[in-house]
Amino acid sequence: MDITIREATLTVGEAAERVGLTTYTLRWYEQERLVAPVGRDSAGRRRYTERDVDWLFLLTRLRRTGMPVRDMRRYAELARQGDATLAARRALFETHRARVLSRMAELEEDLKVLNYKIDNYRRAEGCR
Repeated sequence: MDITIREATLTVGEAAERVGLTTYTLRWYEQERLVAPVGRDSAGRRRYTERDVDWLFLLTRLRRTGMPVRDMRRYAELARQGDATLAARRALFETHRARVLSRMAELEEDLKVLNYKIDNYRRAEGCR
């Protein structure tokens, strides 16, 4: 798909830098069909729009929260199908939210142990 550069667009490197990915990872996202086909300029080079960058930010957040790639791929497929999949997309996010909340609770317990150990070491160091 050829794009006319009316709006500001970004190269692969610029888009990757903006969202905190490597160009390799960004291209991998494309290969995995996590990203819809990106527009190209008259020379055939990829050009990312703000909408593309917003999508990439969402993907990086989903990945950072531990969403499995298979779920990210499923979400991307559903999103491409349009509004008929709203309920399925919501359900996917609700399931993932439950996993994130569970992981947060685990991390809070882990943090308590760390804080306990740090306090013990501080007290021990003060006795010397």
